[in-house]
Amino acid sequence: MFVISALGRATGHFVQELGGMALLLGQSLLYLPRRPFRWRYLFRQLEFIGVKSLFIVILTGLFTGMVLALQAYYGLRKFGGESMLGAGVALSMTRELGPVLTSLMVAARAGSAMAAELGTMKVTEQVDALLAMAVHPVHYLALPRILASVIMVPLLTVISVFIGIVGGYFVGVILLGVNPGTYMQKMLEVVTADDLYNGLYKSVVFGLLLAVISCYQGLQASGGAEGVGLVTTRAVVLSAIAILIFDYILTAMLF
Repeated sequence: MFVISALGRATGHFVQELGGMALLLGQSLLYLPRRPFRWRYLFRQLEFIGVKSLFIVILTGLFTGMVLALQAYYGLRKFGGESMLGAGVALSMTRELGPVLTSLMVAARAGSAMAAELGTMKVTEQVDALLAMAVHPVHYLALPRILASVIMVPLLTVISVFIGIVGGYFVGVILLGVNPGTYMQKMLEVVTADDLYNGLYKSVVFGLLLAVISCYQGLQASGGAEGVGLVTTRAVVLSAIAILIFDYILTAMLF
């Protein structure tokens, strides 16, 4: 009975959390066309989520492409398939590693900050003050962050994919001696625009997920500094789990 009771409580909590995040997303969509449009606040979030995440995204993409080329080269060499190195690196970056790793980095850096900032506002009653002034927290706090995330994560993904391919080229051609013409030719033959588009579709969904989860967790904070720490940790963990789960779902649907 204890196990059944614990399972029931966990299921109920999961459904409640899922419903709360769906409600937050629905409210954001409803407030999207409503005035006032807080452009300055949106641009501030675009800078915070996009520009300030650029370094970690470039670093992640570069070394991911380099390691991928290094590992793939020694695997392909056993079968005489070194010529496919460029295609393998580009496909892996555009379809999978670019969107997923970029989203995970943004969730770790910007998503945690969203949850911590909103959580601090919640426990210090600043959110209640907004309600007292007839300003809805979803419209003022959550919507600009969600929009900025949906816009910037795909752009960061493009940069990550490009840098990853450059890193793979450096390792494969410069360090390992793969023919540069063959490297580029096979990559252009195998990789299509649909591969990049599908990776961008993924990144849009991932950006939406991490922003909604982070904002929802932040607005649920309670219990002072300890509560802010808990919702921040929960936001990062849940965002990572959601990205990995939806990555499989989207891969099954798109490819």
